[in-house]
Amino acid sequence: MDIGGRITELRREKGLTQQELADRLYVSRQLVSKWESGDRRPDYKTVEKIAQTLEAKPEDIVREEDVIIEELAACVPGEGKGGNDCIDLPALLNGFLKTLPEAACDIFIRRYRAHETPEEIGARYGVGDNYVRSILARARKKLKKYLKEKQNG
Repeated sequence: MDIGGRITELRREKGLTQQELADRLYVSRQLVSKWESGDRRPDYKTVEKIAQTLEAKPEDIVREEDVIIEELAACVPGEGKGGNDCIDLPALLNGFLKTLPEAACDIFIRRYRAHETPEEIGARYGVGDNYVRSILARARKKLKKYLKEKQNG
């Protein structure tokens, strides 16, 4: 089941309306509706808040691994259009990692290879998880550009 379907199911099990869930999360009812319909997808930090509010575990809504895969898939040019059949993604990723500064490379590997959360990575380096998320966002942007350049020759 998709994230939206799981949120809907868990919300209904608790006997809550979309408005009641929205009020408890301090968001709009429209946003809850968009999550449930699949028009928007909450980030993992929000999933954790939703799960806590619905007295569930985040894994009951989405697996962290699925979030990681989705983050990386968004970087691949032509994702979902059948245009990636011939690319050697592991080799391209290894080449890309060599272009990153050492700290950013380590953070990238800890997130996408070791599946550590931004909070775990931040604790390891003594920085906040928002800093880690920022490093990862910049690295994904660079990865997208790098893969596009490699695809275009």
